[in-house]
Amino acid sequence: MSYLIPSEFVTKMVDAGESKIFMSTRDTLIRAYMAGAILALAAVFAVAITVQTNSPIFGAILFPVGFCMLYLLGFDLLTGVFVLTPLAWIDKRAGVTLSGVLRNWGLVFVGNFLGALTVAVMMSIVFTYGFSVEPDAVGKKLAGIGEARTLGYAKYGLAGWFTIFIRGMLCNWMVSTGVVGAMISTSVSGKVIAMWMPIMLFFGMTFEHSVVNMFLFPSGLIMGGNFSIMDYFIWNEIPTVLGNLVGGLAFTGLTLYSTHVKTAPKRSFN
Repeated sequence: MSYLIPSEFVTKMVDAGESKIFMSTRDTLIRAYMAGAILALAAVFAVAITVQTNSPIFGAILFPVGFCMLYLLGFDLLTGVFVLTPLAWIDKRAGVTLSGVLRNWGLVFVGNFLGALTVAVMMSIVFTYGFSVEPDAVGKKLAGIGEARTLGYAKYGLAGWFTIFIRGMLCNWMVSTGVVGAMISTSVSGKVIAMWMPIMLFFGMTFEHSVVNMFLFPSGLIMGGNFSIMDYFIWNEIPTVLGNLVGGLAFTGLTLYSTHVKTAPKRSFN
């Protein structure tokens, strides 16, 4: 069968988390770098489609192509390791420690950020012909996104920060569902379909994804967005990362693990 039952794919989730913790620093950074770069290309692709069609839904429909590409190639996103690596620690796998989990998160964050930043710089060159002209329509759109999703939250103070956190939670609920969805099927087409649905949902709802934002906001700053690096970190990246962590682990990782691996005792109603 091309479909795995929950008890089988949840075990695969724990196995995947364990393997990522013990991966070498070099391999972790390279895989994270490429994941950040590919997802950034998908993000700018979606923004370009939105500008061309004046309809955000088309960008949301096509954005998942980047997620599918990076997952099939075995690259790692921060949102994915937030869910998978803690399960290996909770499952008490041999040699897995909390410091190992945190080390993996740190390396993947750095790799994702560098990959996304590389694409932000490269696409900024494309949008301005090597910074010789004003940004094109897509570049201006990116600048506007950066302002709206930093200063737009900041004006609401703590309520704005909490809103980003919740949108980050909702985002990684869907993104991690896509990661798990790919484990459900053993065929490429099945994996792609299972990934496409929740990724399209998160992007269409403009939930906050920490790695996508690693491209959007540096790119927005380069394109002349009227916000600062501190605005980006305080009023977007930090609450988004925290929301991604809580949402993915609580809604996807722990719910599946607790009900399909560490199941509660069965009760008899006889």
